[in-house]
Formats: sequence, structure tokens, C-alpha cells
Amino acid sequence: MGCAPSIHVSQSGVIYCRDSDESSSPRQTSGVSQGPAEPLHGLFVQTDAADVVPAGRAPGPPGAVRVRRARAELGSGSSGGSAAPAGTTCRGRRRHCCASAEAETQTSYTSVQQVSSSEVRIGPMRLTQDPIQVLLIFAKEDSQSDGFWWACDRAGYRCNITRTPESALECFLDKHHEIIVIDHRQTRNFNAEAVCRSIRATNPSEHTVILAVVSPASDDHEEASVLPLLHAGFNRRFMENSSIIACYNELIQIEHGEVLSQFKLRACNSVFTALDHCHEAIEITSDDHVIQYVNPAFERMMGYHKGELLGKELAELPKSDKNRADLLDTINTCIKKGKEWQGVYYARRKSGDSIQQHVKITPVIGQGGKIRHFVSLKKLCCTTDNNKQMHKIHRDSGDNSQTELHSIRHKNRRKESIDVKSISSRGSDAPSLQNRRYPSMARIHSMTIEAPITKVINIINAAQENSPVTVAEALDRVLEILRTTELYSPQLGTKDEDPHTSDLVGGLMTDGLRRLSGNEYVFTKNVHQSHSPLAMPVTINDVPPCIAQLLDNEESWDFNIFELEAVTHKRPLVYLGLKVFSRFGVCEFLNCSEATLRAWLQVIEANYHSSNAYHNSTHAADVLHATAFFLGKERVKGSLDQLDEVAALIAATVHDVDHPGRTNSFLCNAGSELAVLYNDTAVLESHHTALAFQLTVKDAKCNIFKNIDRNHYRTLRQAIIDMVLATEMTKHFEHVNKFVNSINKPLAAEIEGGDCDCGPAGKSFPENQLLIKRMMIKCADVANPCRPLDLCIEWAGRISEEYFAQTDEEKRQGLPVVMPVFDRNTCSIPKSQISFIDYFITDMFDAWDAFAHLPALMQHLADNYKHWKTLDDLKCKSLRLPSDS
Repeated sequence: MGCAPSIHVSQSGVIYCRDSDESSSPRQTSGVSQGPAEPLHGLFVQTDAADVVPAGRAPGPPGAVRVRRARAELGSGSSGGSAAPAGTTCRGRRRHCCASAEAETQTSYTSVQQVSSSEVRIGPMRLTQDPIQVLLIFAKEDSQSDGFWWACDRAGYRCNITRTPESALECFLDKHHEIIVIDHRQTRNFNAEAVCRSIRATNPSEHTVILAVVSPASDDHEEASVLPLLHAGFNRRFMENSSIIACYNELIQIEHGEVLSQFKLRACNSVFTALDHCHEAIEITSDDHVIQYVNPAFERMMGYHKGELLGKELAELPKSDKNRADLLDTINTCIKKGKEWQGVYYARRKSGDSIQQHVKITPVIGQGGKIRHFVSLKKLCCTTDNNKQMHKIHRDSGDNSQTELHSIRHKNRRKESIDVKSISSRGSDAPSLQNRRYPSMARIHSMTIEAPITKVINIINAAQENSPVTVAEALDRVLEILRTTELYSPQLGTKDEDPHTSDLVGGLMTDGLRRLSGNEYVFTKNVHQSHSPLAMPVTINDVPPCIAQLLDNEESWDFNIFELEAVTHKRPLVYLGLKVFSRFGVCEFLNCSEATLRAWLQVIEANYHSSNAYHNSTHAADVLHATAFFLGKERVKGSLDQLDEVAALIAATVHDVDHPGRTNSFLCNAGSELAVLYNDTAVLESHHTALAFQLTVKDAKCNIFKNIDRNHYRTLRQAIIDMVLATEMTKHFEHVNKFVNSINKPLAAEIEGGDCDCGPAGKSFPENQLLIKRMMIKCADVANPCRPLDLCIEWAGRISEEYFAQTDEEKRQGLPVVMPVFDRNTCSIPKSQISFIDYFITDMFDAWDAFAHLPALMQHLADNYKHWKTLDDLKCKSLRLPSDS
């Protein structure tokens, strides 16, 4: 056995002892002294004056003789532990683990040899059953409660004793006992049936066996009926018998009977979870074909809710007339013989449409070797009709993969081009192509490593093999579109499209490279300007009062960046950066000093071109302000960690550093050094990030990354690069589409299902965090139309002036004019703003607002759009021309 640990009583009256190989009595005398004593297994008992046994009263059970007799009765020997002498029995109050002041709870943990897990099998499942937990609810300690205590100890169970209904319920909710024993012999202490009902009202009690201890019937009374006990929630009745062997036998029978059965039933929950998440439709019926279970995939496929199906016979459901007449008889004959049937079957959805399924029906043999259930597994066959049906199903359920970016209130603003000529023009050749098949293309695609788009192409190729020629021709056109790389870029017309939109797309979403009359591109010197000298460093505490007063309002969306630009002499980035970075604890995260941060902000701001009308340090400060504002929104804050926040603020600060005031298209057409360096791909965005890191690390005085470890630096660097590259407009629709499909739609489904707690709800995945950061900086970069009207007008004038300057230079150098509408002599700024809002802003901010909740911004956007429309209408009327809206 080894040396048993001693029980020590502290001045507070708390007894501490460790688990040992010895058993313990549930009682304690007042005479426990410091020093060696019989161990109490894991027992933590708090005593008070009320629990002291009065002098002259026999402590504990009827002495050690009864305990030893119980041990002998059990035949425990040394394995069960030595009997506890009367002087070491305990009685007292134990504070429950849930810290309930009223809870009187005693706990016994049995020896290591006894407490062991056992293996249970249910069908093909192999389960591990932990030691049984028993809760004894006895208002007073007596020989009966002691009998069950020692029986639990002998059986290897973990046992708790509680004295009040409140502590019993609290203890059960904490431990979830498999067996509960309630004293039903007398009612003056508590109502045993009420206690049982309160426990049964909780979810965990579904798999718990509750035993009632009742008094034996007197000789002149009939034995009481068990029905009241059953109605109260009891499972069994135990006639009072303090013999430990009787208590032991009762518990062992319960364990191997009800507890084992309930344990197996609990394991079935995992099976149902698997069925609920299975992608195949599953239906379980009784042996007489009454529907007992359908999984969510079945509901989606058939259009029914499970409440409409459960309890109905299969014969009651509508049948498709596309099956051959004898098919059902063939199926029934096969499965009634206990054989599995599988084949093709037409089913009718709730909407009345027929779909073709591949069905496998498996009989389940139960008690007596009889068929008790039928399990049907159903998959859709790959047919054209099924494709149409499932497309409609997904559309109705909100799972369609194509993003619906058009908002309702702006749905008529943008034209869509759908090229059907290539399909219809070939219809006349249909008779000669009746037997056309596509096996070779399917084989070629099956040889590749299957990316998601490859899988889609393979499915379409397989569908073509058995499709009518008109459908096959249409799918050819689909494949032609899917094989392009511009899946997210809308196709614009050249004649009827709004010229402002066309020019914006041409100037912002292409890489330029428009050829001149010859075969050579025009090359010019790299557009580069000198920078103004560095300003003297300042600290956040040394900010002049006029600037400090402005910065007090920097957390507001209506913050006026142009006022800050004026009072800082076109150096707003240093001042706003110091305030914002301090608010987000950037220096603490990077472990750098404020002096280093100031020097870095000054270097970055000095490399913005103050001569640019738009892309200068004021624009950088504006984007930094918007990013900080978005980071303060609850759902954004809950989706990103501090590294993401720091990366976003740095990315906003540097996202346009050394911008030449010309678009990527201009640089590519001009053959600039930057375009050559970056292969005409994301030229400016690549330059901004590369230069930002070069400026940062070349001088330790401004290197804000010098004190962070390599892993943090690499993670931070990649996040900054990714966010700055996201501001490049060629992938605008790709970023917005991915955000809507991966963030907005799942979030809307959670809210609609009532499962949303207004938190990030699954947005903590790295891929989703990436999409959120990209969307955030994209919206911050072009948030001008969502600013208050006076700020919006100022930004519109500045960007237009920069585009005018580019058009002037393109004409001077003989370069292609990428945005002809931005001619300072003919351009309509209202029209350009309307087109920009329609094409780029509305849908993106609708999506961002749905996630971040930005009602003030959306109201500004609506007001500003109305302002530009009014100006455009007035101009049209003054020219006696119809509005082009």
C-alpha cells in the first residue's frame, strides 16, 4: 500500500488530502488532530461549529465494527482498502466546485486500481467508458447513505454526497452523474419527487439513471405502486437496506443495465452529427417504409423540410412518372429479401420537378434477425436537367457561387453584356453535330492536378458527353470563358458603354500597353521628382495647440483632413500618424521608441510628392484615418489581432509613397523604368511596398522593425505587402467577389439562422482575415465619395486635376490617351463621379457596410451621389440635352 498521506487541518478548518489506495468514510469527527490519520480520498471538507459532534455522542456510523463487518461482507480484503476506524470518519461541509455557499457536498475518489476506463463496443464503434459517477442526495447521514458510499468505493465509482436540493442540482450540472440516488424515505427534509423532477428538467439528465430509496412497507399495508415514482422521473426503486452488499449489487446491476445502454445511446449522437454533415442525401425508414430520419442534404435536394416528412409513409409522397412501371416492385422485392439495391431512380421534388438520382437502399437487420430499417443514400446523376434543378436549388437557398454584386437601389445603373451570338449563330449546324462527344478533352483535363477550376471544367466536359447539341455548344462557350484568367473582370462593350466608365476601367484596371501607330512602344525617362527637405522632429506632446485641437477629433469619420493639411504646411502624415499609432499601441508592439517612429513617419512623408494634386501625403493621411476608423468597428476589431492592426496602419501609411501622379497604364505605355522593373504588372503598388521597406531598413534611426524577431517581421512584412498590392485596381472585382462569398454570405446565413452573436463568427481563419484586411484598405483608399459633401467635392476636384495633368502629358508626348474623358476642356466632373460610384464604389461599400456596419458612410454616399446627379441634370437641362443617367 505504501505510506498513506496525512490529513492536515488548517486554522480555517479545511482538510486537504490526496488520492491514495485507501478508502474513506463520508464522516468526520470534531476530534481530528494534526498528524497522521486515515486518508480521505480527494476529500476537501470545510468544517464549522455546527458540524462538531457533541460530547458524549457516538461519532460516525455505529462504530468501526459495522464498517469492518461491511468490509468482510464485501470480501474486499486488502484490495478494497482497510476499514476506516470510527475515530477517522468525517462529517462536515464541502464547498462545491461551483462556489455555491449553500452546497453541502462530500466527494470520494476511489483508488487508482479501481478507477479505470473500460472499452465498450456498439456496432463498429469502439468506445471508452470513464468510471461511473454517482450522486447521493441524503438530507442526513445515516447507515443507508454510508452503505451506498462504501458500495461506490468498492465498485470503483466516483461518488458525491449532497444535502440540499439546490446543492444537488448544482453538483449534477457540474459533474453529469450517470447514477443518482435520492432518499425518498421521509418528506420533512425535502421532497424527493420534486428534486427528481428538477433534475429531469435539465438536458444532461436524459442519460442519467435515478434511483429512489424508499421505506419498506409495513406488514398491514400493501406495497406502494411504482407509478408515482416513474411519473416523477425515477427509473428504479430500492427498498431500504443498509447492507453494503445489497447497495453494491443494486449499483452493479444499474451499471451493466441502464447505464451501459444509455452510454451506447449517447454515442449515437456522433453518428447523427456525421449524418447531418454528410453531403449525400440520406433517408432512414422503418420496415414498413415510414420515414424516420432525413438529413439536411436530403432536405436541400428534395425541397422538403424534415417536419413535412417524418412520420409519413413513402407511398404518400408524390412519385415521378419517368420511372418504368415495374421499378418500385423490383426494388421492394429485392430489399425485403434483405439484399441491397442500387440503381437510377427518378424522384419528384416538392416543387413538382423530377430529378434523376443514383440510389442505394440497404436493409438493416435488427432484433430477431428481422429487417427493422431501410437506409437510402441518394446522389444526383450528372444530367442537364439535374444541373438546372440544382442551380435553382442553390439559388433559392442562397448558396449560388456567382456573386450578386448589384445592389437593389442601384441595379439599373450598370449595363451587363451577355454574349449569346456565338451560341445562337452556330445553331444551324446542329444536325451535323448530333453525335458530337468530348471524351478527349475530358481525358486531357483529368490528367492535370485538380485545382477547383479544373474540377469545374471536368464536370462540364462530362456533362457535354450526354447533352443535346445546343446544350453542348452553350457549354463550349462556358468553357471558353472559364479558361480565361479574368474571371472577375466584367466584359465591357465598346459602343454603347458609358464613356466615363470605359475610360475609368481602361485607365485604372488595365496595365496600359496601348500600341501607337507603329510596332514600338514609346519610352520616356522615369517619372521622378525631388522631395522637400525633412522637417524637424516633433513629439506627440510638442504638437502646437492648433494642431492638437484638430487631432482631438481624429476618431470621428467627419474629421477634416484638409484643415490638418493647412495647419501642418502639407505635412499632415507625421502628426496624424503619431496620434493614431499611439492610440493603437504600435510602438509597444514593435518595441521601438517614439523617436524612431517619428523619424520613420518623416522619411515616409518626405517621399510623397507634394506637387501631386491627389496622390500626396494628405491622401496617405486620409487613408490612414479611414483605416483607423474601420479598425475601431466592433466586428472588424473582433476579426483581427494586433499584428493585423499594426500591419494595416503601416500599409495605409506607405500605400502610395513616391506616387508619380500617373497611372500604371501611363507608366507602361511610356515604358518607364518602373514598368520595365516590374514587368508591367502592379507597377506602382510593387514600387510603393519595395521603397517603403528600403527606406525603413536603410537607417537604424527610422527602422521601426529593428527590435522585433525574424518570424514576426516576416509575418508583418507579408501582411503589409498583401494589403498594398490589394489597392491595385486590376483585381478589384476579384477581391470584392471573394469577400462577399467568403465573409458576407456565411455571416448573413448565421444571422438569418439566429446563430450570430454579432462577433466575427468564424472569421478568425487566416484566409478570411486576409480578405477582411484587403477589403478594409481598398475601402479606405477610395472612401472619398463616402466623406461629408464638402470633403467629397474637394477630393473629386483633386483627382480630376491629376487625371487632367496626365492627359495633357500624354498629348504632349504622343502617348496613348488612356482616359480621354479627362480632358480639362470637356470633362464633366459630376459624370465622372457618378460613373466611379456606380462602377466601383456602391457594391464594394454595400459589402463592407454589411460586415462592418457603417450607416453614416452609406448616408454620405447616397447624399453625395444625389448631389452629383443634380449637378449633371442641371447641366444637361442648360444645354437642352437629355440626361445620360
